[in-house]
Amino acid sequence: MNTTKTRFALLAATAALALAGCTEIEQALNKGGDTPCREYIAQDQETKRVTITKFLEEQHGQAPTGTNVDLSMAAADGLCTVQANADTPIERADLAGIFIRK
Repeated sequence: MNTTKTRFALLAATAALALAGCTEIEQALNKGGDTPCREYIAQDQETKRVTITKFLEEQHGQAPTGTNVDLSMAAADGLCTVQANADTPIERADLAGIFIRK
């Protein structure tokens, strides 16, 4: 009986942590700037925000402002949509990649 209560408590705690920490887990597993354009384009808006935030943190070593994230998301959306190579990481997506496979 004590084992059942312990298992239930552990299961409940795990579920609570999973629900409360989704963004932390998502951030930890997110590839940031290494995310290929193909994957980035398929992400929902919140996941794109996590991806771009992590990418900007990788580049600058600090948390970006909301405006920087918004502008960078718009740029990545535009560039990744037209990349000649969908496997190009978002950190390498640029205007040249529209015409030349990277």
